[in-house]
Amino acid sequence: MSIDSPAASPASPASGSARTLEATPARALGEFIRAHRERLSPEEVGLPPGPRRRTPGLRREEVAQLCGVSPTWYTWIEQGRPVSASAEALARIAAALRLSRAERAYLFELAAQRDPAEPDAPGAGAAPETLLQTVELIEAPAYVLDRQWSALAWNAHAADLFTGWLDGEHDRNLLRFTFTQPLGRALIVDWETRARRLAAEFRADSIRHLNDAPTRALIDSLLATSDEFARYWGSQDVFEREGGRREFNHPRHGRIAYDQITLKPAHREDLKLVVLVRL
Repeated sequence: MSIDSPAASPASPASGSARTLEATPARALGEFIRAHRERLSPEEVGLPPGPRRRTPGLRREEVAQLCGVSPTWYTWIEQGRPVSASAEALARIAAALRLSRAERAYLFELAAQRDPAEPDAPGAGAAPETLLQTVELIEAPAYVLDRQWSALAWNAHAADLFTGWLDGEHDRNLLRFTFTQPLGRALIVDWETRARRLAAEFRADSIRHLNDAPTRALIDSLLATSDEFARYWGSQDVFEREGGRREFNHPRHGRIAYDQITLKPAHREDLKLVVLVRL
């Protein structure tokens, strides 16, 4: 079914259920779009003002015209009805409503869709210079991960802690280090628990770009080379990335413990700054 022309009219919600519907994602999406439609004047989008308007802002038909979708479909979206909306259609709505970057991101989150304008995964060395400098200034193990959880930057403290990963010439991917390198298994205390958690956290973190070529290639490689990763990935567990206590059996320093903190830059949410504070 085309997203621009619904096939059948869903039943109208009962008046007594309006308060409940407002809490649904579809209803929240519709309310958000309607509010921003009402803030725009015809002149702001290049349309003639026309006759006197009874309500503020653009008419639904005008937004539908700007988006290249049917007025009926657009009306149903605003009403919070259960109709499908592709990422491309949402992008046209965002452009028509002149949404800011933050507003556009919120729109796609409400719709549980990935913004097609979202930048591709950055390559090695693509971290902002200020972020690289920040890592060097931190007096504790610190490193930056990209979308596939490969290290883009790290300081000397992190290189000293993560032997076999951030020291010398090694594969910089955290998942490969954990699941395919004997040094990773030896370094991480309670490896099985941490590894299972890591796979579940990566599933949650990668959901919006699971079919991107680099992410897909990484997952396929891990499935082929690690029985444990294949088992944990197949369990379909999904956990948010969490901080907390991390323990290591270091070959030189012995048993050591840290409190892990993960931060995301405001304008580069595909990157993570991870800091480990000694306990």
